[in-house]
Amino acid sequence: MAIMEVRELTLRFGGLEVIGGLSFEVEEGSIVSLIGPNGAGKTSVFNCITGFYKPNSGDVRFLDESMLRHKPHKVTQKGMARTFQNLRLFRQMTVLENVMSGMHCRTHEGALAAVLKSPRQRREEAHIRQVAEDCLDFVGILGQKDRLARNLPYGDQRRVEWARAIATQPKLLLLDEPAAGLNYDEKDRLMDLIRRIRQDLKISIFLIEHDMSLVMKISEKVIVIDYGKKIAEGTCEEIQGNPRVIEAYLGKEDEGDN
Repeated sequence: MAIMEVRELTLRFGGLEVIGGLSFEVEEGSIVSLIGPNGAGKTSVFNCITGFYKPNSGDVRFLDESMLRHKPHKVTQKGMARTFQNLRLFRQMTVLENVMSGMHCRTHEGALAAVLKSPRQRREEAHIRQVAEDCLDFVGILGQKDRLARNLPYGDQRRVEWARAIATQPKLLLLDEPAAGLNYDEKDRLMDLIRRIRQDLKISIFLIEHDMSLVMKISEKVIVIDYGKKIAEGTCEEIQGNPRVIEAYLGKEDEGDN
């Protein structure tokens, strides 16, 4: 069963068509990758799915509900979380505070309760703190919780962002180039983490990634776009041998070449 369906999605900036009639599904419980050459429109697809861009036409359905009328925070509240290509941490806040901030979409007590420190507000705050600590423990950096986010190594800052996304209690997690800037060992740990997120937390995974080795090791389905249009979809084996994919990445050999 599809947890998310993208139907005939089209996005234009002025006269430039960034996404053109794109359709695909992400199955519940799966790990699906979206790949394509630089400038293919991958992050624009993510931005349309999560409410940062409003497409010109088409639909994005999550758990059989259209997401197009929702702002990003509402999309998160519905159960779809994302990370970003570039880190978006609160650098002056602690690691724990960063993760706790991701749970604002799940809070019920208002500003007045916070000012008055009502019993319900204190219980809710204690719950948020516990969930945040559990998420940090899950990604392996609970021991760093009191450090300022800016003082962590880059790889650990990435883990803070993943923990914050998990803390929103999503059903679908969108990862925008999660391996960017990571070394070989960190990429191995990332693959293990993605598998555990799917298996232990029952969260479906949809990711953009340039590291083809990682994509081919972890994905159950791969969708390939070029100039905003889908050129291939299938298993890793099918994608690796697809002539259109090879041409998109390597270019077309001139007919006169030997």
